[in-house]
Amino acid sequence: MLADPKVTAIISAGGPAALAAKNATTTIPIIFSSRADPIQLGLVTTLQQPSANITGVVSVSDGFVARQIKLIHEVAPGAALIAALVNPSNPNNAKEVSEAREAQAPLGIRIAILQASTSRDIETAFAKAVELKVGALVIGADPYFDSQLEKLAVLVTRSDIPTIHALREFVTSGGLMSYGADLADSHHLAGVYTGRILKGEKPADLPVQRSTKIALAINLKTAKTFGLSVPQTLLAAADKVVE
Repeated sequence: MLADPKVTAIISAGGPAALAAKNATTTIPIIFSSRADPIQLGLVTTLQQPSANITGVVSVSDGFVARQIKLIHEVAPGAALIAALVNPSNPNNAKEVSEAREAQAPLGIRIAILQASTSRDIETAFAKAVELKVGALVIGADPYFDSQLEKLAVLVTRSDIPTIHALREFVTSGGLMSYGADLADSHHLAGVYTGRILKGEKPADLPVQRSTKIALAINLKTAKTFGLSVPQTLLAAADKVVE
């Protein structure tokens, strides 16, 4: 279906989907928006000279997990044990686990690594977090976790664990905080590239762009339910505050 001759271009929001498109066609232009390293994924060989029919945008993600841990610790300073939920199927998994563990010493906390790649895994991970009596939870940037926002919001409420996610939509769904790449900016840049390609430019001539915009969102209503006070410095830095 992706390789239908009538298709003029394929736009992919996510690295795995872009990889599936790449495997389906070598002629139809593909424009991706990814948080994972497109070279590591096998989408392109270099950022400056991408593959013949594929280019796109990659969001800066280095250090996000460590920063998420620091932010949630500022809001929940009493959390001596913080859990990090990561997806073992994600190419960024090893890097996120490393970042999480490196954040322990500077903050004087302990980190528990929880892994999930299915709906049942997520429920098991939350049950483990409750069993460990973690003081806060960090959810790594992952397309599967992004698709499970409503489920995550329900489990967070049920487990009574202050949580930070990568997507702003988590906060508007009732989650406490979000910090991560501004996907709206990444998708906008991908849209601009799509327009240029539809006007005749070749993907191979368009270097992979890097989106550097980062968004912080805080839900004050949720913070109150946890009995937490959000520092004014964080509120001032937030791109969105839900009251």
